[in-house]
Amino acid sequence: MAADILLLTLISLPLLGSAIIGLLGKNLPKSVVGTLATSMVAGSFICALLIFSNLPQNQIVHLFSVVNWEDFKLNASFQIDSLSIWMTLIITGIGSLIHLFSIGYMSHDEGFYKFFAYLNLFIFSMLLLVLGSNYFVLFFGWEGVGMCSYLLIGFHFSDIAKGTENSVAARKAFIMNRIGDVGLLFALFMLLATFKTVEYNEIAAKVAELKLASLLPYAAVGAITLCLFLAATGKSAQIPLFTWLPDAMAGPTPVSALIHAATMVTAGIYLVVRSNFLFELAPFTKEIILYIGLATSLVAAFIAMRQSDIKKVLAYSTVSQLGLMFVALGMGAYTVALFHVTTHAFFKALLFLGSGSVIHAMSDEQDIRKMGGLAKKIPITHFTFLIGTLAISGFPLLSGFYSKDEIIAHALMHNPIVFGTLMVAVTLTAIYMFRLYFLVFHGSFRGDHHTESHIHESGPSMTIPLIVLAVLSVFGGILNLPGIFLHKGAHWFNDYLNANTIGLNLIEPHHLDKNAALMLMVVASIIALSVMTWAYVNYAKRGNMAKSDEELTGWEKLSNAKLYFDELYNFLFVKPTEWLSSSVHHYFDVLVLKNGIFGFAGLVEKTGNVTRKWQNGFLSSYLLWMVLGLVVIIGSYFINK
Repeated sequence: MAADILLLTLISLPLLGSAIIGLLGKNLPKSVVGTLATSMVAGSFICALLIFSNLPQNQIVHLFSVVNWEDFKLNASFQIDSLSIWMTLIITGIGSLIHLFSIGYMSHDEGFYKFFAYLNLFIFSMLLLVLGSNYFVLFFGWEGVGMCSYLLIGFHFSDIAKGTENSVAARKAFIMNRIGDVGLLFALFMLLATFKTVEYNEIAAKVAELKLASLLPYAAVGAITLCLFLAATGKSAQIPLFTWLPDAMAGPTPVSALIHAATMVTAGIYLVVRSNFLFELAPFTKEIILYIGLATSLVAAFIAMRQSDIKKVLAYSTVSQLGLMFVALGMGAYTVALFHVTTHAFFKALLFLGSGSVIHAMSDEQDIRKMGGLAKKIPITHFTFLIGTLAISGFPLLSGFYSKDEIIAHALMHNPIVFGTLMVAVTLTAIYMFRLYFLVFHGSFRGDHHTESHIHESGPSMTIPLIVLAVLSVFGGILNLPGIFLHKGAHWFNDYLNANTIGLNLIEPHHLDKNAALMLMVVASIIALSVMTWAYVNYAKRGNMAKSDEELTGWEKLSNAKLYFDELYNFLFVKPTEWLSSSVHHYFDVLVLKNGIFGFAGLVEKTGNVTRKWQNGFLSSYLLWMVLGLVVIIGSYFINK
């Protein structure tokens, strides 16, 4: 089948699934709804695999023209290249596993069919985002993802206990993403003004042409890239627009896995990589990206150290890992950032789904201080969660070990301060992840007897995705093995992207020499093994439990309070906005608009009451008014004459 037909089928399947389930799902059995939704995404994954197996160099699939003027065209079209298809494989592959997991996890939920309709629509929006051939189609996917995330995060808005919390979290995610979206809109307008097009390939060609002629407007390029980075900051949860992502944990756990592992939060990374031909000409913007990513990685890792909610730990871990990816982008290591996007999708989806299995077994309990000793009670969840923990901690020869090592190697070549800070962030990652693992699965159970009596392993629909993701988390590093392991076939992922993606082949990949690379791997391995040993002794052997919030002091209190970012934002932005809204409501809405409208209505009523008395029904009164009118008319005539 031709690549263009496969591509259109790939995009259409999730949209079709969402429409069918949304319209008919209420009257269909849950098994049919879950199977249909999962099959649609799995079908898209198969189409993506078929395209990947015979990938065109750079094919544009034109759907229709939105605007077709003489000097400007705006097309609904899609682009098949290595970058778009690789992102599609991640979205549909991980998305299929999350859909399968959701069948078991959401089986008792009243909104089962709506949940899967939203999930399918979310996948469709992400596919638009990564497959569009221009910023116009990307924008539609970008906004669609924002809308679907709002629906999914606040899915349980009617919950009596946590309905308000869920609604507030959804609203917070929506508003913070809208702030970033303003940057994308400004960037689109500036791209149109500067290059007269929004097509990726055409902009890249014009950039190369203008640069060759020394006519490139560097100031405009700098402004465009800053706006694009603002958009990426919102979607990918970087400082200062990162506080929405941990609060998004209010949504069902499969939503957390979908948003935080492979789809929405990677949209910002994709946007920067897709626009690399612009960012490479804006060194100032790249420096900002580098240090914002560095700060985000360190701050989020510190906050995760003393969180007690199992999903909040993983949420701040996601923010920290995204910071690492932005550090790679800031250094111009675009393929390295995408490599970590890929491995992160494997082990973070595994960890989130694993946490969902734990929560399911614990009767919806999420506090790790009330867990413990679960290793023997839920063995499949325990073993797969352990693999995810080892992978994200940089354990030797697992997927995260290779992708993190690539970023650290580039940092070592780039700047010693960046390298040192990254090593601190990576070490903190290992500490809080092993703390989480040992508190949940080892030691004695710290919950109540009723919860303990109901602990059980999840069903096949939940454990099969865990096993598949665990295998990917172990072997995912094969995609980009360093040269010290292979002479031929090393850095396959780098070569795959560089060979087929417009713009990326302008950037020469840099690799450490074998001795330096080997030394770096040894250091990373020592850190991971040392932290694991320390955490085992401290939390499993000695039985140390996570302290209550009241017992925390010093840095622990700061970490648990999330460095008071929410309180600071509340003071600086939320309270002033609420005060301004209240003031405008009182002084303008009430005093001016409301009183003005009611006052005018009262005036009309009083005027009507007065004039109504003139209509008394007596012929003599009407004759009097007629005579008076004639007198006025005749008098006016003589005066004007």
